[in-house]
Amino acid sequence: MKNKSVVLMICIMVIAIPLVQSISQGPKGVEKWFKELPLKKEKVTKLHFYFHDTTTGPGQTAYQIAESNISSTTRTQFGRTFMFDNPLTVEPDIRSMRIGKGQGFFGAASFDEPRFLMNLNFVFTQGKYNGSTLQFLGTNPILHQVREMSIVGGTGFFRLARGIATAQTFFLNDTSSIVEYNVVVIHYS
Repeated sequence: MKNKSVVLMICIMVIAIPLVQSISQGPKGVEKWFKELPLKKEKVTKLHFYFHDTTTGPGQTAYQIAESNISSTTRTQFGRTFMFDNPLTVEPDIRSMRIGKGQGFFGAASFDEPRFLMNLNFVFTQGKYNGSTLQFLGTNPILHQVREMSIVGGTGFFRLARGIATAQTFFLNDTSSIVEYNVVVIHYS
């Protein structure tokens, strides 16, 4: 009987969690949020996490979806494109707490140097930002020590977000990489 009570309590918590979010969702919730926008204040939030990208082998999270007819003949693999669904963690260790996923695509977009065009969505699944997202679209010169990319939007807690994400490669080999992200985002509270 005790186990049934615990299971019931967990089910109630799982069902109730989406209802506790402070951001009203759906068309009416969004409309209400926009009506209240003049009363809201801009807020700056700083985030730090690790992005785990695995392109081959066990636990693969990124898959090639396209390439141009010249990809294999250029030094930058121009046109080769990957779709990914990568874990975001609080520490570089993949076993550390997961806070979300990095989902999107990247493609080699330069003949001159390894530089990706990236459409990246940070989808938060834990903690204060659970259910919220941040989006960026831009260039990622992957061999630069630190790369700066624009945050161009967000949802949930990060509605109307804008800001900067800096990326720094923490680990890299032939099958995977770990990228450290520091994000500074302006949004409304």
